[in-house]
Amino acid sequence: MLKYPIYMDNNATTPLDSRVLEAMMPYLTTEFGNAASRSHAFGWAAEEAVDEARERIAALIGANEKEIVFTSGATESDNLAIKGVAGFYKEKGDHVVTCRTEHKAVLDTCKRLEREGTRVTYLDVDKAGRISLEALRQAITEKTVLVSIMFANNEIGTVQPVAEIGALCREKGVLFHCDAVQGVGKIPFHVDEVKADLVSLSAHKMYGPKGVGALYVRRKPRVRLAPIIDGGGHERGMRSGTLNVPAIVGFGKSAQICQEEMAEEAARTRKVRLRLQDYLFQHLDHLELNGHPEHRLPGNLNVSFAFVEGEALMMAIKQVAVSSGSACTSASLEPSYVLRACGVSEDLAHTSIRFGIGRFNNEEEVDFVSRYVVDQVRKLREMSPLYEMAKEGIDLSKIEWAAH
Repeated sequence: MLKYPIYMDNNATTPLDSRVLEAMMPYLTTEFGNAASRSHAFGWAAEEAVDEARERIAALIGANEKEIVFTSGATESDNLAIKGVAGFYKEKGDHVVTCRTEHKAVLDTCKRLEREGTRVTYLDVDKAGRISLEALRQAITEKTVLVSIMFANNEIGTVQPVAEIGALCREKGVLFHCDAVQGVGKIPFHVDEVKADLVSLSAHKMYGPKGVGALYVRRKPRVRLAPIIDGGGHERGMRSGTLNVPAIVGFGKSAQICQEEMAEEAARTRKVRLRLQDYLFQHLDHLELNGHPEHRLPGNLNVSFAFVEGEALMMAIKQVAVSSGSACTSASLEPSYVLRACGVSEDLAHTSIRFGIGRFNNEEEVDFVSRYVVDQVRKLREMSPLYEMAKEGIDLSKIEWAAH
């Protein structure tokens, strides 16, 4: 029995796994101690729970538990990594390299650093959303202190060649920060294989609670950070503030489940995503797959439906929770900067929809969504004179439209 609306926006956030909630409940009720209270049993119990979660999160990425610093989420982790490195190593250099398709938490942090005098290079990507290793090599200078490239893109699902990026950074003696929020827990990621020095993580992208994340900070060779929050010296002085024990426990449990079930879940999710993808491409023309066809997250499907406004399609398929390739701003409807960086035209970027298949989606839901989307796209295209012209073989790019 299908339950509406069907949730297919798992790249935005994931539902809380019931097993995670069960692990959290004692720390929301009877086990309410402060992990920094070391003079009584309530504090000891909280500290022990945090330590166990730290071990589970570290194990998921092949790290040591002492390398995990808890934060309020991925945005804070990105800020701490980038600002922390820029602040601590400013005597060594004032240059950061990143990529045009990074999450806003990285891009806006870099913009802030630029206003404060740091030089930032923004690498271009190819049409599949991947950077050029040669362009990265050319961008690194003697003054470069950090390269920040994400593991997998939140919009188009493209997975970057992070092992090669990490090896290049190590060769050049430059720190490598990887925003791994979208990929960790879905596909394998090991900090030593990637040679990452800093890694951002978030619980709510892996069926854990919102409002908690972590930053992996390598110990050997040691990475130093200037803290951006000062206070009681929590988290080895890198991130002061009372720890959110219930959320951290949930984060640890979600990491444990991901580690145990990742291979099977990734295979199932990929199969279900391809089922949706194949149906759409078999039953509709003028579709474009956005992102890399092979190097992509198992559950991410980003498609441009030419001759259909993305916002109109979202309104037409209200029974399904998805996201559009356009971002609403106060004054205008801007096409996705990620799609534009990949060379997608503004018109086509406006027609894109992101489907995020997750742990709790099944084939019955996908089959319903497949038919539902095809039906609504056909209805919307019936109202488009441009689609009718395209069907007749008219090359719309060569038409000279009269100005009003």
